[in-house]
Amino acid sequence: MAHSLLKASNFEKTVGGKKIHLFRLKNKNGAVALLTNYGARLISLSVEDRDHKSIDVVAGFETIDKYLSATEPYHGATVGRFCNRIANGAFTLDGIIYSVSKNENNHSLHGGFHGLHNKIWSAKQINEHTIHFTCFSPHLEDGFPGNLTVGVTYTLTESNCLKIQYEAETDRNTVLNLTNHAYFNLNGAGEGSILQHKVKIAADFYNPIEADQIPTGEIWSVKDTPFDFRRGTVINSRIHDYNTQLKNGNGYNHNFVLNKHHAKTPVASFLGDRSGILMEIYSDQPGLQFYTGNHFNGAHLMKNGTIDNFRHYFAVETQHFPNSPNQANFPSTILRPGQLYSTFTIYKFLNHV
Repeated sequence: MAHSLLKASNFEKTVGGKKIHLFRLKNKNGAVALLTNYGARLISLSVEDRDHKSIDVVAGFETIDKYLSATEPYHGATVGRFCNRIANGAFTLDGIIYSVSKNENNHSLHGGFHGLHNKIWSAKQINEHTIHFTCFSPHLEDGFPGNLTVGVTYTLTESNCLKIQYEAETDRNTVLNLTNHAYFNLNGAGEGSILQHKVKIAADFYNPIEADQIPTGEIWSVKDTPFDFRRGTVINSRIHDYNTQLKNGNGYNHNFVLNKHHAKTPVASFLGDRSGILMEIYSDQPGLQFYTGNHFNGAHLMKNGTIDNFRHYFAVETQHFPNSPNQANFPSTILRPGQLYSTFTIYKFLNHV
């Protein structure tokens, strides 16, 4: 669906005394990003394909009411306080056991019921390229310690990069893991399966998971497995292999342990087979969750009258490892008073002929 068909009036709503709006970023190349302060989320991202046709590559809805009522609440959202999963909805910090909301079976997913995806953020549009969102999460909201102030800045550059910068501060020790949860189809939102997309991920290792999607705590080599994306590989080439990890995830739904990388070196890339749109991903985070839309079942009416069919979208979330607060061998996610949490993700779009 073309971005111009999304009506700003369909995103104007007051909830709990706070106003929700639609915001627009653009660049000289005709790229356009549409965002809302509900969940500081990305609604639409239109870039040119190999034929210079504008293609919206992000899944989403045409109205704010559909976002508010969706059973999949994470479309395009900033997620936290702790993205991904915390096992059994509990962790120990400074000798204190914190119980956080269990919103996925017995586990906590993406910050719980009152996560950042559900908040109406304050918004300040800096210029036509940049918008800054802020929100506040009080001490023990969803069980997480510390009064937390969060800022997220989206910038659409002239080089077709969508940069997402995260910052946060706390008044007491806490855990924090933020990401963006956009679902992509580089052939265009609603344009069928993503199984022919070609994927490259700079990771020699990944985190195996149990059947409930919680990491075992181990770090396994990708060598000689369906998880080796160190060279560009079509998703469909191995997703149907007989493999316990693919069975546990119902496809790919795993954290990849990124190799040591420089901020100016892409950690992953995805190529739309029909559009020729190449998306490179840059980040300073240690992990990347690759998810192949394994739980979509056509339950939602999306933009342009399409539905969210099985494996029609993928998510690629830069992050710290899932369940890190309960795994001493994983990189720490502790944020302390006086520290500034600061991370970034960049999605760069190129035409691949």
